Amino acid sequence: MAKYTGPVCRMCRREGEKLFLKGARCLSGKCSLEKRPTPPGQHAATRKKASEYSIQLREKQKTRRFYGLCEKQFKGYFNKASKMRGATGENMLVLLERRLDNVVYRMGLASSRAQARQIVNHGLITVNGKRVDIASYLTRKGDVISVKDNKNDKKVFADIKSGAVKVTVPTWLTFDAEKLTGTIAELPAREDIGEHIEEHLIVELYSK
Repeated sequence: MAKYTGPVCRMCRREGEKLFLKGARCLSGKCSLEKRPTPPGQHAATRKKASEYSIQLREKQKTRRFYGLCEKQFKGYFNKASKMRGATGENMLVLLERRLDNVVYRMGLASSRAQARQIVNHGLITVNGKRVDIASYLTRKGDVISVKDNKNDKKVFADIKSGAVKVTVPTWLTFDAEKLTGTIAELPAREDIGEHIEEHLIVELYSK
């Protein structure tokens, strides 16, 4: 599947909920979903009742877009999760949370996952002291994620370091704002993922 290059707010409207794809804008009055809470398209209001397949598909699309993945990538995580012990849906979400771009976002070093992916791809992040520029890199318990020392003066990081931007991290992460360094204290559990995702619908879809 090709990369989506259209207006990202359109995806939030299509899924009917905020996917937080544009950072601070999603929390402001400029949010397109608040202005136009209907799905895009001139026939959106006349759509019929959703079928079981449609509900499952929308849940998959919502989750995929939430993490900013293409279909092939997303299906790959599902296949990997299905070979692991435990519930496939939960395993898949944990794998997605462990992605380096997601960890950078959860640490508050970026206002959106798209920005976090750009930060990683540009080589501004180190894992255990080594530069990693692969957004899909799977972090592990005990990994130390930091901003490169010579990149601390960039505005996006300087505001965090000075305390101008308050950072709230999930319980499975620790973060030192002054040093711009975080640690994977524990691997995330299902209850640590606050987003409303019904992963069993995704499992049902892919299991057909």
